Amino acid sequence: MQFLYSISRVLIAGALAGALAVLTLTLWPDLIGRGEEGLARIRLAAHDAQRVLYAKLGWPLPGTPDLGRLNERLAEKGLARGAPVFIRIFKRERELELWMRRGDGFVLFASYPVCRHSGGLGPKLREGDRQAPEGFYTVGRSQLNPNSAYRRSFNLGYPNLYDAANGRTGSFLMVHGACLSVGCYAMTDPVIDEIWELVTAALDRGQKRFSAHIFPFRMSEAHLAIHDRAPWGEFWRDLKRGYDLFEASRTPPRIGVCAKRYVARSGAAGSYGESELAELCDQEAQRQ
Repeated sequence: MQFLYSISRVLIAGALAGALAVLTLTLWPDLIGRGEEGLARIRLAAHDAQRVLYAKLGWPLPGTPDLGRLNERLAEKGLARGAPVFIRIFKRERELELWMRRGDGFVLFASYPVCRHSGGLGPKLREGDRQAPEGFYTVGRSQLNPNSAYRRSFNLGYPNLYDAANGRTGSFLMVHGACLSVGCYAMTDPVIDEIWELVTAALDRGQKRFSAHIFPFRMSEAHLAIHDRAPWGEFWRDLKRGYDLFEASRTPPRIGVCAKRYVARSGAAGSYGESELAELCDQEAQRQ
């Protein structure tokens, strides 16, 4: 009976996922004529529908690590609770990375699928636009909410110094549990529990704040070229500088703001990415 029950759930899930994919095509027929970019957006919409379905059924999303083996997974990477943490989110890939300090740099501990985020590629501009933010944020203990309506949450701190300088508005932009988003990043309850355990352990051990860097996609030149006509090209190039510095050093970069633009500099040796954004108008920034 259990076997038949499991099979029936799989069949139901497959049927519903197929129906949702067809609905995607029906709702967005204009995407068909947009070449590879249009097809990519259709595939993402179908994947989003699948993830919502999995969450409703209580199943782990595809790509979720084995949450029941947290201790073993930490040991396999030579890590322990309390190590400083660093987070990166990639909108297009629907992925949140959690990095942890080991030795002189950070190592990738886990990649989690994002169940839901609202809006499309590009930054949040104003309250009520239902857009999830992009940019460089830091999170301290006061931004954590253990009693969120969506299991647990941490506030990204939008609008930050850069957002405010550019007249952007909005509030309560979170990373939280469940699979519902109005400008936030929803991770499902089991996943937010694991993230919560690791970030609170880091704060308990003395990390003052942790950085959360949010990108539209993995910041390769090829991906930027695909979106070369997007209105956010200059903004994304500024984000890429911070992305590249971390890729090269595995140390969170120093992020500042100058003339309403992000500025990125190499992080100091041993840096945990704890510093809040500040004005950083050195000579290099003024030439940027």
